[in-house]
Amino acid sequence: MEAGEKYDLICLDIMMPEMDGQKALESIREMEESRGLISTKGAKIIMTTALDDMKNTVSAFWNLCDSYLVKPIDMQSLYQQLRDFQLISPGE
Repeated sequence: MEAGEKYDLICLDIMMPEMDGQKALESIREMEESRGLISTKGAKIIMTTALDDMKNTVSAFWNLCDSYLVKPIDMQSLYQQLRDFQLISPGE
């Protein structure tokens, strides 16, 4: 972002050392907003986590994640999300 470029995709786990994924998500969206990017124009953020409880899911979407996939990740679901985000072509 410092170079004027943005990430296309960020996958975050909720349980990470030092900063949990929920806080990282919130920080990323704040950083984008401070540079004039609204969440729909910023990076696509997929939460990839073993936590499938309602509290974490709602919190992630509240903090503007774009998708929430529970581990173990179903590769078909991941590829479909990437196609939906137009990050890969329909044939991939």
